[in-house]
Amino acid sequence: MSRTVRFETAGGPDVLQYVDEPVRDPKPDEVRIKVKAIGINRAESMWRNDQYIEPVKFPAGLGYEAAGVVDAVGADVSGFAPGDKVNVIPSFSMNQYFTYGEVIVVPAYAITRQPESLSFAEAASVWMMFVTAYGALIEDAKVTDGDFVVVPAASSSVGLAAIQIANMAGATSIALTRSAGKRQSLLDAGAAHVVVTDETELVDEIMRITGGKGARVVFDPVAGPNFAKLISTLSFQGIAYLYGALDERETTLPVLEMIAKMVSVKAHNIWLTSGDPARRNAAVEFVRKGLESGALKPVIDRTFSFDEIAEVHRYLETNGQFGKIVVTV
Repeated sequence: MSRTVRFETAGGPDVLQYVDEPVRDPKPDEVRIKVKAIGINRAESMWRNDQYIEPVKFPAGLGYEAAGVVDAVGADVSGFAPGDKVNVIPSFSMNQYFTYGEVIVVPAYAITRQPESLSFAEAASVWMMFVTAYGALIEDAKVTDGDFVVVPAASSSVGLAAIQIANMAGATSIALTRSAGKRQSLLDAGAAHVVVTDETELVDEIMRITGGKGARVVFDPVAGPNFAKLISTLSFQGIAYLYGALDERETTLPVLEMIAKMVSVKAHNIWLTSGDPARRNAAVEFVRKGLESGALKPVIDRTFSFDEIAEVHRYLETNGQFGKIVVTV
């Protein structure tokens, strides 16, 4: 038997329940894993509320990331064997697979060997954050020397990943935060510049930093009415990526300014990268090289135990963390 987190109706953290379920054998293209750590993502809170990019099928599980040890492999699986340390890369629907459990079964394409330098907790934290940022900044925008990259909600796990990846590519990162208390932490995390949006006029400050040219890329999980200001920070033919909607208010666009500057606004999520085998492999290789060189580093805000799942989600929704929340099993 395995303790698994399930929920039968959408709602707050208290809808999450522990259920004892039989451990099933993996199908031919699946792998069974004894979980050691789980990475927690904002997507899972939205999923729990049935406000994600696809509707939930109840009763539901949840979770995209995990690190653990292979327990069994399906008949058609090669390259992995019981005892291997592996990580789960988000690349499936939570209606089909999930990671909040003591023992889980996932598709073989969704796992990769754990980087040797990382603990289970660190390994559970890296793949969603780095692959999401990689997909926009490296795969699509191809940021490079001389580019400025604006990162709103910079203290989130994906925001910190974007800072590190921009730096790794030779670009200049501009981290945005509402809290002056996070300024030094963001500088320590590698941000070249930090703009405290509650203290500074955003557009003027970014134009000052960029010498009046504006930033080539904005990588935004917030949206809402302030998104128009981010458009104003872009350079001619700049790109704004939207990969979240933390601000649930209407997102407005300055259409004439967009036409004048010929900017692009692109919706983004991890699936464009992780859902394609070639792109997924390229992303994994990029992240591995970054981890090995020290250019990319896990940033863990806080660790909880598996017995505290409801508290984990309550903490997630305070939006106060700096980096990743991880659950140990």
